[in-house]
Amino acid sequence: MKKLKQNIYFSIAIDGDSASGKTTASKFIARHFGFKLLTSGKLYRYLAFRIIKDNKKKLNKTYLKKVAKNITFKKLQNNKMMYSDHVTSYASSIAKIKFIRNLLNKFQKKFSKNKKFIIEGRDIGSKILPNADLKLFFKCSPIEKAKRRLIEYNKEKRKITLKEVKKSLKKRDYSDKNRRESPLIFVKGAILVDTTKLTIKQMEAKLKKIVQEALKKKYGNL
Repeated sequence: MKKLKQNIYFSIAIDGDSASGKTTASKFIARHFGFKLLTSGKLYRYLAFRIIKDNKKKLNKTYLKKVAKNITFKKLQNNKMMYSDHVTSYASSIAKIKFIRNLLNKFQKKFSKNKKFIIEGRDIGSKILPNADLKLFFKCSPIEKAKRRLIEYNKEKRKITLKEVKKSLKKRDYSDKNRRESPLIFVKGAILVDTTKLTIKQMEAKLKKIVQEALKKKYGNL
């Protein structure tokens, strides 16, 4: 793929269920088309990690504002501690809090000043980028999602069964779709990408076509 012209402004909002392939898809689109990428879940993971690390028993707004204000793109990268079970669980919990969502939304809004970018998460098309040039929503069957996630866990040598993984993903998806603040929804105008029966190569081919068509619709032949 040849690089897109520098004066192009194009935004992509990606939402979807847990383990539906949206992060893999986001990384591919960013790499293939030269877009900047922000995975919003990393913001909640980082904040959860800091709260746990700093041993904050109560969520003081002054403390939260300070941590959120000092978040940088670099701090969100390559921190393995952000992916522990404890941090993962706590990140999901604090993501339900309106004050915290509003704090972290500011970082996402600032990121959206880039010319060509993707933000991936669970309320991007509905809340963060309601006017995105392209909105994608990812889904996958419960059993296929569980199988994929189990493969990841096995690589990490984590002892967990397929049944346990399926139950955990179901619980997370239910929480995301039923929380009061910014629930996961399929927004009008979004393109549904069901990855259940797609290989990674097939998904990449599908995404290339979708993005190319969206770019052509806005800018014509580039």
